[in-house]
Amino acid sequence: MTTDPNRVLRRLPIVVGGLGAVLLLINRLLTPELTQSQSRGDVLGVILSAVLILTGLIWQQVQPRSPDTVELIGESGFILAPDLPEAVKTELAWASHLLLTNTVTRSLIVFYQGKVLLRRGILATKSSVTLGPILKRVLETQKAIYLVALKVYPGKIEFDYLPENTQGVICQPIGNQGVLILAANAPRSYTKQDEKWIAGIADKLAVTISSNL
Repeated sequence: MTTDPNRVLRRLPIVVGGLGAVLLLINRLLTPELTQSQSRGDVLGVILSAVLILTGLIWQQVQPRSPDTVELIGESGFILAPDLPEAVKTELAWASHLLLTNTVTRSLIVFYQGKVLLRRGILATKSSVTLGPILKRVLETQKAIYLVALKVYPGKIEFDYLPENTQGVICQPIGNQGVLILAANAPRSYTKQDEKWIAGIADKLAVTISSNL
């Protein structure tokens, strides 16, 4: 896990806002007689403290760019199998666009019934998918496999159809006949929410593809 050099700065508004709120409360408790001007000052102070705390909370959610992020090696492309029904092509185009624009995915492949239906994003030279041990396990168990840092896994050689410097891979089953293969440009970059969302998209693809092929 990387260390955020700005973590202290990100927490500063929360600390200052909280301290200001506490001081306002103490001042109110120690004031025997409250004047109108002090009331107005207290209201402004509360608003300022709330804004600072809210700013701090927003800053906490901003994730710094991982120093392990790389530019994947390959050419950008969008290739669909030519003999697909229009409904399947539309669904694949929609799903792949969402994944490439809303997650850390930089390259993806849809492999179904032994055929590559889609390649999109940064593409490796090799276009065919070899059914290796990891993909076989995904198909047999119908459970996703997330390789959080591909370079440390001996099985990385199986993914020679992805960009050679791919950092992380998710293999998500599409029903019991296909796999959605996602490649990221940084290790440990998919969140649990990403994984759930990817599973939902794969389920939708399974319904569309199975009913049209």
